[in-house]
Amino acid sequence: MDGSIILYPSPGRGHLASMVELAKHILGHHPSFSVTVLLLSTPPPDTHFVAAVSATHPSITFHHVPAVSLPNSDDLSSSPANFILSTFEIVRLHNPTLQETLVSLSKSSAIKAFIIDFFCNAAFGVSASLNIPTYYYFTSGASGLASFLYVPALHKKYPDSFKDLNESIIMPGFPPVSPRDMPMAISNRSLKVYSCFFDTAVQMAKSAGLIINTFDSFEPSALKALRDGLCVPDGATPPTYCVGPLVAAGGGTKGGEERHECLGWLDLQPSRSVLFLSFGSMGVFSARQLKEIAIGLERSEVRFLWVVRVPPPHDEARHGSAEVEPGVEPFLPEGFVDRTRGRGKIVESWAPQVEVLGHGSVGGFVTHCGWNSVLEAVCGGLPMLAWPLYAEQRLNRAYLVEEMKLALSVTESEEDGLVSADELEERVNELMRSEKGRAIKDRVLPMRDAATAALSEGGSSLSTLAELIGSIKAGSSEVDVPDLVTSSTGIGGGLGSASAVKIST
Repeated sequence: MDGSIILYPSPGRGHLASMVELAKHILGHHPSFSVTVLLLSTPPPDTHFVAAVSATHPSITFHHVPAVSLPNSDDLSSSPANFILSTFEIVRLHNPTLQETLVSLSKSSAIKAFIIDFFCNAAFGVSASLNIPTYYYFTSGASGLASFLYVPALHKKYPDSFKDLNESIIMPGFPPVSPRDMPMAISNRSLKVYSCFFDTAVQMAKSAGLIINTFDSFEPSALKALRDGLCVPDGATPPTYCVGPLVAAGGGTKGGEERHECLGWLDLQPSRSVLFLSFGSMGVFSARQLKEIAIGLERSEVRFLWVVRVPPPHDEARHGSAEVEPGVEPFLPEGFVDRTRGRGKIVESWAPQVEVLGHGSVGGFVTHCGWNSVLEAVCGGLPMLAWPLYAEQRLNRAYLVEEMKLALSVTESEEDGLVSADELEERVNELMRSEKGRAIKDRVLPMRDAATAALSEGGSSLSTLAELIGSIKAGSSEVDVPDLVTSSTGIGGGLGSASAVKIST
């Protein structure tokens, strides 16, 4: 064996799933390594997902980092306002037990590399103190990474917050961006989470390398800016490794159930006739917005498959409901389901997205622009209608629409962010029936083929993976272990000053 590679995903299904795909990718082409995925207990990981991966890929080892006591704080709540800050903080609080875990794992196999999600930035201090080469895995694309690494430069360029600027933001490798499209955590410096993103951008520039879930021909402008060093103007940029697109294979089931009924419904629809609407694991709309979507779909007369969740508990429409877990139909226009029966189908909460996007009946995708969804659409050869909701998704939309020209965009109301029925109807028809929509399809099909080629023998992503493995093999095979008794407080509390005992592995 060539030693072990330790992967450290942040909490959240999307990030865990992407990191697991990286583990599969490494083992599928370089099985001489052992690969361990570390799991935090807060929030609890998806046990069904972990069990399924363990059953189909027993070579991937899952290891639970021992739990720590977490403060009962609003900053650690799961509310949207605090979710990102909570993730950074939960990872930081686990540093002492992470340190113990890495030391323990190093005794049985040489740790050749520690690959961390960017939300796990606090762990970089632990691995650096143990002399473990550390790489960041950026679960979004090269365009997102370029803008993220440029945050310290933006901090200098705009001494005050630029969230209220009336001019476009200029970043290397990126089309001009409206300040409204910048993630709130970056544009609003009064938020606590801003310092987390700033510090992460600085630390990433000091890592052994940056692994990106993309492929060379997909985001050439952003990759050129990264590799030319334009995104880290005050220092060197680490090597970048494009190893994607890493997309989970579609299974069409959830939790071992029979094939999902929506796939049977798709089997009966004409080729490329169905519009698929799905907004990620956290995509939730108000009752008012759900009704606008329904009206727009009904008026468009386009066939559709729509994944719908009930409005959030604080929505006014739920105040009069006695049901703890109501269905979605009461929140849609009266008679909508009956009137659209045959050409439309509602799926509550979840659908097997990868398999749906790969189905021959699907001809377009309304997406929240999460990176996993973007890659899945490209691999399915589908034009997109971009409707971002949170995080970096507005930046993804800007790049997809303006630079790649693989998507159309919905226009939200500036007052309340609502997308009207009229707007959705027009954009849906434009995507599915107009020359503009066909032009997007003509561009996305060659990109689908390029994605396949990148992961084929001799392709750019497989060659880059070999370069990454070469870098990992050339790294240190010794772990410097601080005295755990004197450094139990973790990073910032004695880890750096602890006496070191060298363990040769």
